[in-house]
Amino acid sequence: MSGSHGQRIRSAILVNGALALLVLLWMIPTIGLFVSSFRSREDITVSGWWTIFPHRAWEVTEKIDPREIGLDATGPMQVGGIEATFEELRAGVSTPDGKRVQWIGNRRIGFIEIQEKQWTTRWNFTLENYNQVLNGKNFEYKRPDGTVEIIPGDNFWGAIFNSIAVAIPSTVIPILIAAFAAYGFAWMNFPGRRVLFIMVVALLVVPLQIALVPILRDYAALNINGTFLAIWLAHAGFGLPLATYLLFNYISTLPREMLESAFIDGASHYTIFTRMILPLSVPALASFAIFQFLWVWNDYLVALIFLGSNPDYQVLTMRLANMVGDRGQDWHLLTSGAFVTMILPLLVFFSLQRFFVRGLLAGSVKG
Repeated sequence: MSGSHGQRIRSAILVNGALALLVLLWMIPTIGLFVSSFRSREDITVSGWWTIFPHRAWEVTEKIDPREIGLDATGPMQVGGIEATFEELRAGVSTPDGKRVQWIGNRRIGFIEIQEKQWTTRWNFTLENYNQVLNGKNFEYKRPDGTVEIIPGDNFWGAIFNSIAVAIPSTVIPILIAAFAAYGFAWMNFPGRRVLFIMVVALLVVPLQIALVPILRDYAALNINGTFLAIWLAHAGFGLPLATYLLFNYISTLPREMLESAFIDGASHYTIFTRMILPLSVPALASFAIFQFLWVWNDYLVALIFLGSNPDYQVLTMRLANMVGDRGQDWHLLTSGAFVTMILPLLVFFSLQRFFVRGLLAGSVKG
């Protein structure tokens, strides 16, 4: 008995350890981006994010101004116990005592560093990246050679409000319509019910891309292209088949006796739907709400086509894509902008997580 108990403990440790290792490996890129979002542009340029952990690296022990000691950068120079040209010093020259001599900056206004390998960590974290991304604050970047560059900031607040204005209605509208439709398909008798339901399910296999051009033409004819109404209707239409199918699978498995008792008491379909079906379907509604909200929040293609390039209507994904094009080399801003776009979806997911789990398990425990 004790041997069996020990084997279960070893199996649990092995399984949990393997899961923890997989989760850690999966999260390493995200951890790296998160750390980079708090590092300065200079730190990201000269070292990787993993340097926050203890490691051996070249540290500056002495700075020398070549002009003060009369060095001529056009020929070989003697400094720190070695003789080297400007090009060799730019790459770094090792000295016999294990140090390194390196020229920082250009030939005219640069300086020389004497470096030595030491155990160190790089914990120079800053909130300036998020300040620049959110508030559009200009900041000064001081290059290693002493020159200063003024970099304009990015204001994400407008894009954040636009994404919220798009995501919330695009999540609520299809859920409401799909809940009514699922109840009708599950518990109401009307001609063509089966055919209509098959048509709804068949729409699940229609690729989104082939519907974009016809819808765009219809929007142009209705003169609603480039408005929030256009993208609300588009996301509602694209999300309705899956929402109807999922909610039908949940609502149709509710106990028939419960509905029959309500009918005997004189309740109408509307009363049963609003007072019984909707409260009982909260886990399923929350599960689909998470899927739909994340899909709409992270959408780029549909927003680009139906909202266009008007900066007043840009959502976060479009703003971040423009930022990649304009500032592809500014990793400190790109990582900060990426995590700004993740904050609200994470809040939605964790706040509805308990409903999400209940919704996934509901089909296996009902009845």
